Amino acid sequence: MQLSYDFSVNSSLVEPLATPSTQHTKINVLRLDKIHPLISGNKWFKLKYNLLEAKKQSKKTLLTFGGAYSNHIVATAAVGKMFDFATIGIIRGEELAFQALNPYLQKAQQLGMQLHFVNRQEYRYKNEEKFIESLPQRFGDFYLLPEGGSNRFAVQGTAEILAFLQNENLHYEYVCTCVGTGGTLAGIATSLFGTKTKLLGFSVLKNGNFLYQEVFNLLQKAEIKHFQPFEIIVDYHFGGYGKHKPELLEFIKHFSSETNLPLEPVYTGKLFFGVMDLLQRGFFAENSKVLVIHCGGVLAL
Repeated sequence: MQLSYDFSVNSSLVEPLATPSTQHTKINVLRLDKIHPLISGNKWFKLKYNLLEAKKQSKKTLLTFGGAYSNHIVATAAVGKMFDFATIGIIRGEELAFQALNPYLQKAQQLGMQLHFVNRQEYRYKNEEKFIESLPQRFGDFYLLPEGGSNRFAVQGTAEILAFLQNENLHYEYVCTCVGTGGTLAGIATSLFGTKTKLLGFSVLKNGNFLYQEVFNLLQKAEIKHFQPFEIIVDYHFGGYGKHKPELLEFIKHFSSETNLPLEPVYTGKLFFGVMDLLQRGFFAENSKVLVIHCGGVLAL
């Protein structure tokens, strides 16, 4: 069973990033944000094998969770429309039901997603078995996608991200990606096994050391026993998920202007701030090659 959609993904998505003349480190960016205007970055990889599993189970509806500005919600709505699934989004924040929809929720609704708003207390139960078992009574039969899309099928998909480099002759001493739920880092760790590449994940969450266990749990659920060791950098969260500081916003403004690389403050802004800060601090070995994975987040709404 295959999904008949040809995403524009090839080695031309790898772009060099200009670095200060005093540095001898080469940085390339894998522009996964370019593969699709709505299913961009790591979202397609997280959803691909989940869609195949839903088809295998003869499911007609996808149900998932997300916040008011969730790229995952938009991506799920988009793949639902593309591959003939009905979609349901359970959205954190019951007050949103009485407000004008923001561009993210508006786009999801336009793509056919049914939006259901719940209070924050109820939303906290989204991973609990009792809560999940109650959902079919309200929404009927569906295929469940976790918040952010990270599960064992997501790991299977994100393990394919670096396969797009097969036409490149470059070997990278470092690969860098942002970390939220851990699905992307887990997949990349799988594909890098047996290499000498150092894998760095940049947490967008405050107190992000718990993400090590989240990634290990995902690898275990995916029945992956061999994977590349990784390090999670926890110093560039800027207050936690969805939070930012003037310093980060100023960096994004100037960096995007100078490089023509679109960034946002939730994921990619923190990732590139961290990479550039470590570069200035001499973290990367002299004359090394670094690949930074742009995991999307800037949508064409």
